[in-house]
Amino acid sequence: MATVVTVADVMTSDVVSVGQQTPFKDVVTSLRDHGISAVPVLDATGRPVGVVSEADLLVKERYREHSRAFGAVPLRGRSRLIRRATATTAGEVMTARVKTVGPGVPLSMAVRRLLTENLRRLFVVDEHGRLVGVLARRDVLLRVFSRSDEELAGTVRHDVLRFALWAAPDEVSVRVSDGEVTLEGELDRRSEVERAGLLTAQIPGVVAVHNRLTYSVDDVSAARA
Repeated sequence: MATVVTVADVMTSDVVSVGQQTPFKDVVTSLRDHGISAVPVLDATGRPVGVVSEADLLVKERYREHSRAFGAVPLRGRSRLIRRATATTAGEVMTARVKTVGPGVPLSMAVRRLLTENLRRLFVVDEHGRLVGVLARRDVLLRVFSRSDEELAGTVRHDVLRFALWAAPDEVSVRVSDGEVTLEGELDRRSEVERAGLLTAQIPGVVAVHNRLTYSVDDVSAARA
């Protein structure tokens, strides 16, 4: 069976975090000293209850210096904005919505969330909801798409062709250039050809798949008839 790369394989385990009572200034220092744009806020059990980002800090600065700007804010959201603008701790300035993912989730699914929900990061929590890591777009780019063409070709041959499809080595040619995989050769069934392309596309680091495989038996059309 093909190896599934999970969030745990790519995530950063050493996560900088703060508590709800961490002073505002200390939050700023953490972001600056570690060169990060956001930090999770944890409760006493290690569960993330919020996130403080640079945007949250800018809200405080903007409305502290320009208190007249509150007049342009709808009454429904004014009290929350005032609370954040006058915040002295992480718990007061944080955004309570935390986007999380499990460590065992396939990386392809997590990447899809990052893209479709336009997220910069997902915080990784265990089965008890405790923080165990963070998956950022930077992690995906640097750790996944930096894989060499030779490594990708080896993964396709080993995980897809050998273990998922049980294809003989001389049945399929695998060529990789700049992350683009080209499959050529012949397999027995059309379903195997389609599966080969699908599984190859799910390998982290693969940019595109050119599936030029042919087949002897069209079992797909026969099944649909």
